Amino acid sequence: MGNRLRHLRDDERGISLLWVSMGFMAFFVATTLAIDVGMITTARSQAQNSADAGALSGATALVYDDFDNRSATGPAVVSAINTAKGNDVMFGDVSVLPSDVTFPTIDRVRVAVFRTADRSNPVAALIGPIFGVPTVNVAANATAEASPANAMDCVKPFTIPDQWEEHGTPPWDFGDTFDRYDAHSGEVIPNADIYRGSGSGYNSTRDRGLRLTIRAGTGDNIEPSMYYSWAMPGGSGGDWYRDNIGHCNNTVVHLNDPIIQEPGNMVGPTNQGVDDLIALDPNAYWDDSSRRVISTMHPSPRVIAIPLFDPDYYQLGKVNGRPADLKVSNWIGFFLLNRNGNNVTGIITPITGIYDKTAGPAPQGIFPKVIRLVE
Repeated sequence: MGNRLRHLRDDERGISLLWVSMGFMAFFVATTLAIDVGMITTARSQAQNSADAGALSGATALVYDDFDNRSATGPAVVSAINTAKGNDVMFGDVSVLPSDVTFPTIDRVRVAVFRTADRSNPVAALIGPIFGVPTVNVAANATAEASPANAMDCVKPFTIPDQWEEHGTPPWDFGDTFDRYDAHSGEVIPNADIYRGSGSGYNSTRDRGLRLTIRAGTGDNIEPSMYYSWAMPGGSGGDWYRDNIGHCNNTVVHLNDPIIQEPGNMVGPTNQGVDDLIALDPNAYWDDSSRRVISTMHPSPRVIAIPLFDPDYYQLGKVNGRPADLKVSNWIGFFLLNRNGNNVTGIITPITGIYDKTAGPAPQGIFPKVIRLVE
């Protein structure tokens, strides 16, 4: 009997089965953890994408639809919700209500999205139910802003004056001329017009939908409808000028950048370049009811960026005997309607610009906006 007991004590048969069983359980737990943790990580990433897209869409609607409407049924809130819901989280819809779209500042949109038990749409766990965790809550938020731009690219090679305060024959309209300095003495004339600088002229909210016809400038008068040709960097001559109208010149233009006038008569190349652009999207049109461009192309190539020059700086240079000095003070979006002879008619429309970290801050009233995520 003693030998039998000692044999049983020293017998190691079956121990391997115990270790295998324990190893299998450890492997099972690790696999379970990896599957569900990976799923949760993916769900959180998708939720963040949904919130990011919703915030950017809401900020875009502020710029292009209605900057002042922040109601639950306004374009910014509706666009943010629809875009956020268009981004699934683990093959399911997120919950985002009008109250989840907020406006921390006048130019920011914050969107929160949810897949949680409180919203009756939690994310189902794959292995978790075995351990009593059938669902997981996932949420995310993002903030985007439509802030003033401090630079632009793809601008066109002609420039018109920015709006000014018309004191001679108020209020300002397209038939006015900028008159501030006496042509002989250089002194400020009585009841002079005033230009207060970048951000004080054309405004994307107030001036949206204005119809403007521009033509080549003649003489020294500064009129809202007269443009001056611009010798853009990278080339010269009529073909280069026309190409910069019909295509994108990637030169980044900043506030206060100088504009050198293109020598010679550029009326012909201007007309040809405008015709080229209109032909790229011939069926685009302006809808008065929604005050926006309707096109199958996004954006329509017929929406262009026109640099605006500082009328005060230009006129002061002329009366002091300097060459025609032009410098960038603003930009406008301009939808090309048509061309009739040398007259180019378009409608002023919102446009997005660039934020250049190497440049200074943009004035609050500047026309183009930058749409970007800030958190």
